Amino acid sequence: MRCIIKFRWDEEEAVWIATSDDVPGLVLESGSFDALLERVKQAVPELLKLNQNATSDFMLSYYTEREDRVPMYG
Repeated sequence: MRCIIKFRWDEEEAVWIATSDDVPGLVLESGSFDALLERVKQAVPELLKLNQNATSDFMLSYYTEREDRVPMYG
């Protein structure tokens, strides 16, 4: 089983947000990408078990999206 995890930067709130269509209930946020990644690794197995989608092995694929506004100089 492969679960796609999407990480998106929310500039207004200054946090990373993790969601997944493959893992119902997964919505986590953190100001640190690395901390959020670790939280996702802990939460996904628990959520899959709660949703009765657990298998013996699964893969996590990560996709990130971040946009930054850059001021023009000159």
